[in-house]
Amino acid sequence: MNHIQEAHRYINNAKELLGDKAKNEDGFYNDKKYVKMAGHTAYCGVLEALDGLFGLKRKVRKSVDWYQEELGKMDKKVLNAFNVVYNTLHLSMAYDGNLSVVIANEGLKQAETIISWVEAKQEVVSH
Repeated sequence: MNHIQEAHRYINNAKELLGDKAKNEDGFYNDKKYVKMAGHTAYCGVLEALDGLFGLKRKVRKSVDWYQEELGKMDKKVLNAFNVVYNTLHLSMAYDGNLSVVIANEGLKQAETIISWVEAKQEVVSH
């Protein structure tokens, strides 16, 4: 399975966790445990896509600063999306368990933006 397919699988798994387990009620999720799991899963999906783009192997994980620096050299808009993903999915959801559906949706939207960007970049390289 390639990095893009795997990244999409992570995002879909995160959405399933939020929809099936965390239970949206009046704009807030009911179960912090599943929000944390979903945030972590979605963030890992973004890293999976970026690792594929940069040719990284899982066991040589780079710091968030490294990803920010590399993306900043390539595309400022994607860097902004990555910063949203890091702050929203990784910190707010995965660490803090933020129960806001709006926050989760924005994080997932930006994650999908990054994955699509990586996919487009790889299509250009492969042609």
